[in-house]
Amino acid sequence: MSAAAPAADTEPGFDVAKVKADFPLLSRTVNDTAIVYLDSAATSQKPRVVLDTMDDYYETINANVHRGAYTIADIATRKMEAARAKVASFIGGADPNEVVFTKNATEALNLVAGSWGRANLSAGDPVLLTQMEHHANIVPWHMLAAERGIELRWVPLTDDGQLDLTDLDRLLDGVRLVGVSVMSNVLGTINPVTEISKAAHAAGAVVVADACQSVPHLPTDVAELGADFIAFSGHKMCGPTGVGVLWGRAELLDVMPPFLGGGEMILDVTTEGFTTNDIPWKFEAGTPPIAEIIGLGAAVDYLEALGMEAVRRHEVELTAYALRTLESRFGDGITIHGPSEPAARGGALSFAFGDIHPHDISQVLDQHAVCVRAGHHCAKPLMRHLGVGATARASVYIYNDESDIDALGDALEHAADFFAF
Repeated sequence: MSAAAPAADTEPGFDVAKVKADFPLLSRTVNDTAIVYLDSAATSQKPRVVLDTMDDYYETINANVHRGAYTIADIATRKMEAARAKVASFIGGADPNEVVFTKNATEALNLVAGSWGRANLSAGDPVLLTQMEHHANIVPWHMLAAERGIELRWVPLTDDGQLDLTDLDRLLDGVRLVGVSVMSNVLGTINPVTEISKAAHAAGAVVVADACQSVPHLPTDVAELGADFIAFSGHKMCGPTGVGVLWGRAELLDVMPPFLGGGEMILDVTTEGFTTNDIPWKFEAGTPPIAEIIGLGAAVDYLEALGMEAVRRHEVELTAYALRTLESRFGDGITIHGPSEPAARGGALSFAFGDIHPHDISQVLDQHAVCVRAGHHCAKPLMRHLGVGATARASVYIYNDESDIDALGDALEHAADFFAF
């Protein structure tokens, strides 16, 4: 995983105006104003090529996969498996069979807890999580704690929104699994997952990394990352909703029990029992989200054509502009949580604005067609650490530019005027 910004004088960039033109939704208006979409941490917009690819599946090759001996069924199967190979290559994986398609990242993380966890954890076994985890990498472990009596431990945070690893060796003592986000969906913090993975492996633990916010925004190399499992979703990386990915090391996936039963996960069934298919199909029960998987393959092609190094550089530059602009315009009136150094973070900017409730901020900004998220962002332990119930969050992606940040600043000024801030 490359966390630092690529050198600006050695890597080519891309034309944001041309990128923006690839996304049909960004041409619409809200309240007679051109939309400014700053909620890509929740879901990204979809380029025309992804929409057309999914339409083409339904219009020309709509058939189920792995079970039809006719032409369009064969084409559909080959396109789906080609998408699997694209996803594997995109994250630096050597073996497409280590890519399991799920319906979202939450299901992928539940698969690890429900399959690996149930097979390997028993009462008293410690699992180490961080206080900045998304609920999807917390709740499955709470559920297993209630079922099996496992112990949950927590990596604390520093005041500037980083993981406090000073006591990591003690926290890892006896731990069987570590769950960690690669990039926080609230703070934007990029965590040292490679370092954590090395320490976890030395302590005899496996590592599951939530990569929902990093895979769409950073070059990813699963070997360099060092985690045993990584989970991410298609809809945050220009792909459709309804498809997620669990990547896992083959030697672990091979011996894990199935998570759901039926469909392609079966090799044989008798009245006495069943035998499971090989990986990855062992974990893909029922008809998979075929159009969505093929659409995700098109999204991978799109991002690779832009170049993930260029994507990362653009995000660092735009995040730096956003931090500089908002702090210059509003001074102490705005508090942006997380690291202040753009190269140490992603483009999710959670903030407090005066004493205005984040939901009120979001509603006023919507009147100016600026789309930001407000709420706890499915990270309530982190909200408690910050001492807030909610934040407003603006998050940038490949189709945003400085004009979007300026529009955010203008809309915030209207909010300040409206609430007599």
